[in-house]
Amino acid sequence: MFTGIIQAVGEVRRLEPRGGDVRLVIATGKLAMDGVVIGDSIAVNGTCLTAVALGGAEFAADVSRETLALTTLGALGPGSRVNLEKALTLSTPLGGHLVSGHVDGVGEVLEFREDGRAWRLRLQAPRELARYIAPKGSIGIDGTSLTVNRVAGAEFELMIVPHTLEETIISGYRSGTRVNLEVDLIARYLERLVLGERAADPNAGAITEEFLARHGFLR
Repeated sequence: MFTGIIQAVGEVRRLEPRGGDVRLVIATGKLAMDGVVIGDSIAVNGTCLTAVALGGAEFAADVSRETLALTTLGALGPGSRVNLEKALTLSTPLGGHLVSGHVDGVGEVLEFREDGRAWRLRLQAPRELARYIAPKGSIGIDGTSLTVNRVAGAEFELMIVPHTLEETIISGYRSGTRVNLEVDLIARYLERLVLGERAADPNAGAITEEFLARHGFLR
């Protein structure tokens, strides 16, 4: 688990093909690596990876085909900047929200513009994730815990304060940039709970308005 509070911006050193998978070697920048051992989890752009090698100010992690297909990690190359966060402990301040490091989908930046001292960020989410994104709810963008300001269909808007701009890779976003999205953990579990016994049905789909009405949630 993570908090979505980015601890450092690292840089991809190299990608090593490994039998269809990839080993990613990342320079850790200012990330404190004391106490980190092989097998520990580190979130890279919001994707939970396992450190398989450590050396100096870098670590290596294996990235499976599944992860390459479902995240933006496959588009990284030498020199790419990445958000880094070590897994939280029981003594870690929870300054963001509970983040699992399991990417739900890839979104796209539609607009990124100045608004006073902050920046307004508008993104397009995959249609299947729209139901999990709510105004004033939390969402992870490349591992950064952010608050949703406005929602319009599958589009949503965030405000990025100067500190977040300086301490993450968000400053490099442009229209068309693809980003990893992780929706709020509670929203995912709530949907599953509302399905009740129907959740055991392999043919059960998503919750619909008709389903809610039939089970007394709507009048």
